[in-house]
Amino acid sequence: MDKKFRLIAKFLGKEANVQELEEFKQSLKKGKAVNLFDQMVKIHYLIALGMKDYDLEKAKKNVRKNIKKDIAKKRVAIYTKLAVAASILLIVAVSFIKSKDWDTQPMDPGTVMTQQIQPGTDKAVLTLENGNQVVLEEGKSYESEKVSGNGKKLVYSKNDGREKPAYNYLTIPRGGQFHVQLPDGSEVWLNSDTQLKYPVSFTNTESRKVELLYGEAFFKVSPSALHDDAPFVVLTKNQEVNVLGTEFNIRAYNDEDIITTTLVEGGVDVATAQGHKKRLKPSQQSRIQKGLGGIDVQVIDVFHEISWRRNLFSFEDESLGRIMKTLSRWYDVEVVFESANDKDFLFTGILERTSSVENILEHIEATGDGEIVCEITNKMIVIK
Repeated sequence: MDKKFRLIAKFLGKEANVQELEEFKQSLKKGKAVNLFDQMVKIHYLIALGMKDYDLEKAKKNVRKNIKKDIAKKRVAIYTKLAVAASILLIVAVSFIKSKDWDTQPMDPGTVMTQQIQPGTDKAVLTLENGNQVVLEEGKSYESEKVSGNGKKLVYSKNDGREKPAYNYLTIPRGGQFHVQLPDGSEVWLNSDTQLKYPVSFTNTESRKVELLYGEAFFKVSPSALHDDAPFVVLTKNQEVNVLGTEFNIRAYNDEDIITTTLVEGGVDVATAQGHKKRLKPSQQSRIQKGLGGIDVQVIDVFHEISWRRNLFSFEDESLGRIMKTLSRWYDVEVVFESANDKDFLFTGILERTSSVENILEHIEATGDGEIVCEITNKMIVIK
């Protein structure tokens, strides 16, 4: 583990001895650890929010269980920005499956920096009912009879329920995110590489239907009781989610084989075209394998699934292949693995989405025990 991080972790966890405190003090004076320390402190508040109801003892048992179960697998951890209590740092230490000497000298970074790649921003393309397109981005406002936007969020005016529905499309490019409030007051947060189809008005006699054509979206739905008991329905290519009033996340990317629906509050019914149906409870996630139609339901840690809403990357036993897909969408880069085996590395950790991709890759390298080297060339990340 990087010595600077180890000292900061002990300092924040109130575990440092006098000698280590003096070493940390000198490191800050020389400016060697200032940036890392600043990043860890910045993220403290966000992590603390997600850990309020965290069952630490259960988490420790799960980590130890996974160590015994997966000892043959390559597993590393990237809790490089976790600035919480010492008990949480204990989980970080236990998560290192490969034996590591705390006093090992930090590795030479392998990341080749050729250009600065910026993290995603608020931006989208709005396609109106007449086919015209409007580019939405931070700093630019948009106003029409039915909708207004401030560059970060679109808000549709409420309707009287008598209009014949016309549809708009909101497309979020790679390297973007956006927020929309629908005519019924329901809110949707859209992640990178996502497209949502929705009516500019809802009729009182029909279901309030929207369609997630691809990508990832977090929904906060206005209760049916406020809309003559009209249910809210989200369609994807392989499933239908019926809602009464709740918060949930759907991930349905075209290049991923599994569609996940994660319930935060309330209750939803998930159904497939093949007739399978499951009702979800809070903290449950449904998983549908494309082309098969069956529904698998698991209890999960919701924090990891919706961390992108808090501007975080949160990975728990996540493969490097899947992590790189997430990074490629947010930073709008392509990723190439020279060895397919590297995709199977499992990572656990939390990082800021506002960080540069170079910074994140440096942390992945630093915890890869020398087996992961990342090179950036012309907006392409090569994993060697």
